Amino acid sequence: MSETKYQRAKAVLCREINKPVVVEEIDVELPRHGEVMIKLAACGICHSDLSATNGTIPFPPPVVLGHEGAGVIVAVGSGVTEYAVGDHVLSSFVSMCGKCRYCQTGRPQLCDQAGKAAISLPDGTLRTRDLAGNPLNIFSGCGVMAEYATLHVDNVVKIAADVPLDRAALIGCGVMTGFGAVTNTAKVEPGSIAVVFGCGGVGLNAIQGCAIAGAAMIVAVDTSDAKLDMARTFGATHTVNATAEENLVKTVRKLTGGGSDYAFECVGMGEIVAQAYGVLRKGGKAVVVGVAGPKDMTSIRTASLTFEEKTITGSYFGSARPREDFPRLISLYRAKRLKLDELITRTYTIEEAPQAFADLAAGRNARGVIIFD
Repeated sequence: MSETKYQRAKAVLCREINKPVVVEEIDVELPRHGEVMIKLAACGICHSDLSATNGTIPFPPPVVLGHEGAGVIVAVGSGVTEYAVGDHVLSSFVSMCGKCRYCQTGRPQLCDQAGKAAISLPDGTLRTRDLAGNPLNIFSGCGVMAEYATLHVDNVVKIAADVPLDRAALIGCGVMTGFGAVTNTAKVEPGSIAVVFGCGGVGLNAIQGCAIAGAAMIVAVDTSDAKLDMARTFGATHTVNATAEENLVKTVRKLTGGGSDYAFECVGMGEIVAQAYGVLRKGGKAVVVGVAGPKDMTSIRTASLTFEEKTITGSYFGSARPREDFPRLISLYRAKRLKLDELITRTYTIEEAPQAFADLAAGRNARGVIIFD
């Protein structure tokens, strides 16, 4: 490690909305009080990163992308006692202060501090700058699509050193978001019927979450036959290609014998949220997992909420308790019950990041992962 104030690193940046990402060298400040610096081993390329580049999620550029990272701590700031150089860690894009109302009531995914740290560290300051000395925002308090990143300890979760970091990285968003929507938010019961709309990285993890939870029937819905084939690998018992159906809701309700107990919207479109709600039987629960654009709306029959006691709810980060849930997911992986290896359809070097984002936009990958040297 350099003794200077900054560590030089290659990073993936969004400089302009609706423009390809760029790879640049940046300077990452060494950790201050309560912070650690991570040398990244891998970073998943998540649809949320893509959404930051096209304006669906409003992050002001220039921003260092990446929130699904895994690596090794190479420096610790003052006051850090629970982490040490050499620890293997995952990034958590939700900062967990442990003190606010939501943390205290077991809902750290809604932590007040996390909302304040959307483009910076929790104290509102930045730790990255370009080579011209201009400050750079960081995506979701992480900015881990870079060779090095400085994070607050509230955004870090320690894991065992024998877990492959390229696999473990996926837990930091895609796996946790999809799996947690099933087990934490919906609390899917054994023998139930579930429908998952969207078979990308998050949807596939919702599917395998339903399978592990013991759902008897799992219907995967997508517009891609290739993704539907993959959905079966992750536990779907039935598949429906939405483009082939004139009335998708009617088709799914018939297939499920009158409707499902649970439905998961993993796309981020108001129209599909309405479909997820529509396929429910009485007393069913629709969980909105996908991130829609800021102006997107959903329309449902209001009376059905009363007369059919249906529920529609959101799930942010799989209602995660990262320091409890991440190790549990790793344990499931070790037990060969949770599929992580199968999620990675392609790896990229950091220089190939523009192609990785193009592949994501084209729907070519379940999960693409950048591997750092």
